[in-house]
Amino acid sequence: MPPFGPITRQDLIRYLRQIGFEGPYAGGKHQYMVRGTLRLVLPNPHRDDIGRDLLSRILEQADISREEWERL
Repeated sequence: MPPFGPITRQDLIRYLRQIGFEGPYAGGKHQYMVRGTLRLVLPNPHRDDIGRDLLSRILEQADISREEWERL
């Protein structure tokens, strides 16, 4: 179960795959993942973890509730 907090990009991708997203795929300036008709843009890799605020925005765009995220 991932806590709702800072997370590495690789862990984010792994958990999104568990929820049913496919990818990441190359696309323009950012990679993206797909689930059905939903296309989720991923932040570019960098040294620091993805913070709570950005994680919250990513999950909102992916239509994933905080409770569903923490149940993984």
